[in-house]
Amino acid sequence: MKPAMFCYQCQETSGCTGCTRAGVCGKTAHTAALLDRCPDGLSLPEAARWTGTPEVWAEKAAQVGVLAEQDEDLRSLRELITYGLKGMAAYLHHAALGKEDPLVDTFLQKALADTLDPSLGMDDLVALTMETGKHGVQAMALLDQANTLAYGHPQITKVPLGVRNRPGILVSGHDLRDLEQLLEQSKDAGVDVYTHSEMLPAHYYPAFQKYPHFAGNYGNAWWQQKEEFASFQGPILMTTNCIVPPKESYRDRLYTTGAAGYPGCPHIPGQVGEEKDFSPLIAHAKTCPPPIQIETGELVGGFAHNQVLALADQLVAAVKSGAIRTFVVMAGCDGRAKSRNYYTDFAKALPKDAVILTAGCAKYKYNKLPLGDIAGIPRVLDAGQCNDSYSLAVIALTLQEVFGLEDINDLPIVYNIAWYEQKAVIVLLALLSLGVKNIHLGPTLPAFLSPNVAKLLVETFGLAGIGTVQEDLALFFGENA
Repeated sequence: MKPAMFCYQCQETSGCTGCTRAGVCGKTAHTAALLDRCPDGLSLPEAARWTGTPEVWAEKAAQVGVLAEQDEDLRSLRELITYGLKGMAAYLHHAALGKEDPLVDTFLQKALADTLDPSLGMDDLVALTMETGKHGVQAMALLDQANTLAYGHPQITKVPLGVRNRPGILVSGHDLRDLEQLLEQSKDAGVDVYTHSEMLPAHYYPAFQKYPHFAGNYGNAWWQQKEEFASFQGPILMTTNCIVPPKESYRDRLYTTGAAGYPGCPHIPGQVGEEKDFSPLIAHAKTCPPPIQIETGELVGGFAHNQVLALADQLVAAVKSGAIRTFVVMAGCDGRAKSRNYYTDFAKALPKDAVILTAGCAKYKYNKLPLGDIAGIPRVLDAGQCNDSYSLAVIALTLQEVFGLEDINDLPIVYNIAWYEQKAVIVLLALLSLGVKNIHLGPTLPAFLSPNVAKLLVETFGLAGIGTVQEDLALFFGENA
């Protein structure tokens, strides 16, 4: 039977092979068909210039979509590149806050076109994959520059987890500019603003700390939003992706903006660089009761590259003294699969002389554990959003220089990364382009890696999946871990 759709770009894809009726994420076959086509154009491949009515989209998408390439290895590399480019585009979208690089923009367009070039073979596509990672580093650097120029360098910050007794607005997603405008427009409105999921690291930027009504963080990673949005009681602003199909109980309180949207939810108009009017959302908040408290305490974060490098002497001394044996990069994404509890168990079982470096919502699997510190250095160093994964690369490259090592893989760093979607793909390709090897990726390897492409990555870069916690502890730290 011909599938209604085909998508295997995220870690949750059905059976770790592909969604064929509807996406596990909630994506419909109609949406998948739209993603397999592009707007009209001239002198371009069929995938970029065909038109039609909604009735024929599904049929046409099958002709230009993922499965249009019959060779599974070429298809695998093309999709790996495409998902990396999508992640890169997301970073560039946020970097439009104030930083652009015409060379990166040009590469993105050329690489996307090259994925449809039938003359390119395996070697060509492998080279393009590495080039995608190289430009991914630059895209992430642009975003880092845009954010730090606008809001200052993240600094060590304690973020409250409790709630206040005033109505609140909850902000989720990734867009710092949206948050900035909302904070400015609501500063005298008698409401408080809280972050959710990937917006937690906004608290680390000095520019946002000047707002007394920026109250703290509420909840956890994106996949728990149905329960947490219900208990928040006030309006929620989704600034980017990660919307879970909402319950009717809060659908009218779920506002979207930018590229985010959902049927039946109010939308705040405005493009990148434009001033947005959040007054309807703020007015709505005034009519709502305060959030229901779901936890207390605080989180400590703000360990992006500038802050960590300020601690370089302290870190190096701790390594040389043996107080810190290993840094463990546990960046990436969180998700609802029970197999992801591995990362909580792994963090709990780490040797007491290991320090976690993290970015992205994967941190919610362990950032509230009582892991303590080493000589005043927290054992979880949170660099920020998945958008801030660039910091982890900068930290590694700087430590390589400080320790005088010729190879970045000689550092006392191991990589045990959780992935979910396209931003994680460009982060992976960026690390590979920098020469990082022996990255472990889980909870499953991507379904879009064919056996031959997976073998190529294993043999060339030492890419591997995860095992049990005890197996991986023994692998990383020896039998006496």
